[in-house]
Amino acid sequence: MKNKNTKTIILAAGEGTRLMPYTSDRPKCMVEIDGRSLIDRQLEILKNNGISEIIIIGGYKASMLKMKSNKLLINDNYNKSNMLWTLFCAENELHDEVIVSYGDIVYSSNVLQRLINSNEDISVIIDLDWEEYWKERNDNPLDDAETLKLNNEGYICEIGKKPQSISEIEGQYIGLMKFSKRGILKLKSLFHSEKEGVTNFLGKPIKNAYMTDFLQALIDSGERVSPIFINSGWIEIDTVNDLKSSISSERLKLIT
Repeated sequence: MKNKNTKTIILAAGEGTRLMPYTSDRPKCMVEIDGRSLIDRQLEILKNNGISEIIIIGGYKASMLKMKSNKLLINDNYNKSNMLWTLFCAENELHDEVIVSYGDIVYSSNVLQRLINSNEDISVIIDLDWEEYWKERNDNPLDDAETLKLNNEGYICEIGKKPQSISEIEGQYIGLMKFSKRGILKLKSLFHSEKEGVTNFLGKPIKNAYMTDFLQALIDSGERVSPIFINSGWIEIDTVNDLKSSISSERLKLIT
């Protein structure tokens, strides 16, 4: 099984300061959980599902990622920029169909296949069972959660804001998405409109924009952003608590 027309770009440039001291000597994606690194687990899932063209964008201690992919690109401004800027360090790779994944997550083959099978121009994995997972990770499930609202047609109309209540969260973004060839053209057009000062990009400098900021800007421009719903099947290792928590190991056993 090969997905010849689908490539994956893994965003792995950040320092992972909330995982210190475990990231003092390695990139965040190379932190190990139950004896294997996040990046190795993610690469295995991708390759087992027929995706062989994988680009990693590194930054912090990026030289350690050279052995992980024959396409390693570098965000030299990793400590002064965010996810969107990191993605566009691979602009020459942005054509045809592209999966974009954060480097600090691991997901199951089922989750990946749901994304691959989507025919929408912009598809975003959304976990409906997020609340119990967030309760295990935080004293208050609203901590570190983001809003997610759907319109009457079932497309995302709001994403990435600070929620005031659980009712503002109809699911949780996990950092895994896909763009069709048309979606990529829209992605590039909006990025360069902002870079050239044509559009107002949610009041943030483009270098500091999160991916959710950009998805919201696409929505506000009239693009349809489709949720691909899942019920768990993934983990995120963002903090020391995530790394040490038994819930991470328990969920990992169910997805690998």
